[in-house]
Amino acid sequence: MVDVLVAMDSVFYMIHPNFLSAGSRLELERCLRRHREEYGIARRANAILLLDKGKSCAEIAEFLYLDDDTIRGWYKAFRQEGWDTLALDGWQGGQSRLTPDEETKLSAWLEGRFCHSAGEIRAFITAAFGLYYSHSGCLKMLGRLGFEYRKPRALPRVADEDKQAEFIAFYQDLMTKLPADEAVYFADAVHPEHQTKPAFGWVRKGSNPAVKTTAGRGRVNIHGAVCLENFDVPFVEPVTVDGDSAVQLLAKIEANNPSKSLIHVIWDNAAYHRCAAVKKWLSRPKCRIHLIQLPAYCPHLNPIERLWAVLHAHVTHNRFYPTQKQFANAILHFLRNTIPKKWTDFRSQVSDNFRIISHQNFRVLE
Repeated sequence: MVDVLVAMDSVFYMIHPNFLSAGSRLELERCLRRHREEYGIARRANAILLLDKGKSCAEIAEFLYLDDDTIRGWYKAFRQEGWDTLALDGWQGGQSRLTPDEETKLSAWLEGRFCHSAGEIRAFITAAFGLYYSHSGCLKMLGRLGFEYRKPRALPRVADEDKQAEFIAFYQDLMTKLPADEAVYFADAVHPEHQTKPAFGWVRKGSNPAVKTTAGRGRVNIHGAVCLENFDVPFVEPVTVDGDSAVQLLAKIEANNPSKSLIHVIWDNAAYHRCAAVKKWLSRPKCRIHLIQLPAYCPHLNPIERLWAVLHAHVTHNRFYPTQKQFANAILHFLRNTIPKKWTDFRSQVSDNFRIISHQNFRVLE
């Protein structure tokens, strides 16, 4: 037998089996044999009978394809108001409802903070209004009030709209007038860590997916670039990303484009992109590299950041690599083999569809 913990008026009680009288049990069993149009009544009767036999809310919810909070709500209604309440054909659940004024107060409360869970909101509703909402009921109510569960977007610390607009206009003009013997690359570094990164995905309910984790702290350093015209992705694998790796990357880009008279490389203002080693390399006779620096704090204007996101989605998310070597090989295989074969699949994700980011367009959390 399994005792079930259930919330009633913010106090938790154990559901002990054998709580039904003989008469109540007989009435519920009759309900199970009713016609299809009364299926909802029969299902509620079935749930109460199974609870009486010692089944847990989770077990019954899985069997009936319901939320376990629904089962707890039925039990609460049965204990507080009797079977007559649950036996109503149009029963909507034992949910008390917020008044319009209370909904306005709840909305104002939510606007003033960032709640991480429905449980936090349900607790506030109970404390402020004396009402109990199940998890599923709370989610439905929040949706009706215009709220959604989402993660805040990471914004640059400084968002200079004028400089963003200036760069976008410059880039569009560059691409419009780009001669056939010139090319444009975007470059940056990425440092994937040998750590399992769980990520959301669709699975069968109740399957309890899991992924093994690693305790390693090793990482793979990649200094790379991408040409959006043909998805050429030259890269180097330095021990440290620095001025030397930047020079090696520029040399690879130049070597990959023997027929180009000029190659524009757009990257950020990292110190190793502006160091003496880079300047010395650029001063060579007949150097075909032309550097263009992005505005400060504008990674959203560098498409290679989107390529790194695709890399993580394919290689690190929900993937387990027992050793650092296997992890590094997976990263390199993606860059060397997967991208050349599937770059057309990634084209819509790695684009130059730039937008200006302004703090004024967001509710910035403090």
